[in-house]
Amino acid sequence: MKAVLLDADDHYRVAELDEPAPGPGQVAIRVAYAGIQWGDTMVRDGHFPVARPFVPGFEASGHVVAVGEGVDASRIGEPVTALTMAGAYAEVVLAPAVLTLGIGELLPRTAAGLGWGAPTAYDLINTAAQVRPGESVLIHAAAGGVGTLAAQFARLAGAGRIVGVVGNDLRADYAARFGFDRLLLREAFPAELGEEKFDVILDPVGGSTRHAGLAQLAEHGRLVAYGNLGSYEPVLANTNDLLMQGKSLVTYNSNLLSQTHPERLADSFRRALGHVADGRVRVDITAEYDLADLGIAVQHLAEGTTHGKSILRVA
Repeated sequence: MKAVLLDADDHYRVAELDEPAPGPGQVAIRVAYAGIQWGDTMVRDGHFPVARPFVPGFEASGHVVAVGEGVDASRIGEPVTALTMAGAYAEVVLAPAVLTLGIGELLPRTAAGLGWGAPTAYDLINTAAQVRPGESVLIHAAAGGVGTLAAQFARLAGAGRIVGVVGNDLRADYAARFGFDRLLLREAFPAELGEEKFDVILDPVGGSTRHAGLAQLAEHGRLVAYGNLGSYEPVLANTNDLLMQGKSLVTYNSNLLSQTHPERLADSFRRALGHVADGRVRVDITAEYDLADLGIAVQHLAEGTTHGKSILRVA
């Protein structure tokens, strides 16, 4: 089979490899499309050390071609979308059966756009932050795959006001399509907000942005940290100050959840998929690449020149 390998020199190359066979609790998927996500930049840049050469790719759509021990054989032939631990940039990938969902009539191209971003956005709003009707929500990286989905899930949860933070005017124009009440540039955060406070803040940035976010929380507000796009420097918070104002600093880690409680992640994945399938939430695929162009795609993502969701066409 054809697969993309990430070499020790951080370069990608297309190679011929043997097709993998599923182990217990796994399925093998003939890949149609694979989603490109921030984890790809972290693996390339060494933030997630892996033995190389390595076949990256953490989300795929296609159909099941084989099942491992303990998996219902009737799943063979099923059109699916899956969260994988690696290997999605190949013609066949292995995935945990529990994190492989049937997509029914949903197009494989659209299904590939859900990836880890869809259950993450769903959980940020509904599980970690527990957005209540009428609450105000501020979303950093608002033009990204998670940000655009989170805005839609927040609206479904009844949020009264949704504000997004983006890197530039072009990204603001793009994010405006997803129901934000206001958008502001990163350089203007938090100064342009004045005295406005938020019940919920979603922060994948870290560093000074996280410090500023804690100050922008309303009483009983929740800041959910789910990444470190801007800085890996530790952010220290005074828990006594948080306690006096009822504020909470919450973290969310979908990768860890997939290892400790995969059934919980699968439930959120299923709920997010349902909202996309019935048209209440839109996955916006803005770029599609061939296998040989994966390096370009990942570089575009790292540079922040993409918005929405990028995918790789495999079959």
